[in-house]
Amino acid sequence: MSLSARQKKYLRSLAHSLPAVVQVGQKGVSSSVLAEINQTLNSHELIKIRIQCDEQAELHALLEEITAAIQAELVQVIGHTVILYRPAEEAKISLPR
Repeated sequence: MSLSARQKKYLRSLAHSLPAVVQVGQKGVSSSVLAEINQTLNSHELIKIRIQCDEQAELHALLEEITAAIQAELVQVIGHTVILYRPAEEAKISLPR
């Protein structure tokens, strides 16, 4: 699934007021962190996560690992805060075309 620029803009506006619900620490991505992200996406579809790391290259490597493992779409990265989207079976969010 690939999101258009208009869809990403819409999702960013929805996520603006959301708090970061999952935090990835210095130890990186573990199976329990992936399970928590997966469970949260199942119930909310759109989430913010905060990733603590020292370098941008490390951040992007962690993001690739997370999005591949949970099959989510990366909406936006601002600093260490990331917005992820994955539609649920019964979608709550209706994306613009």
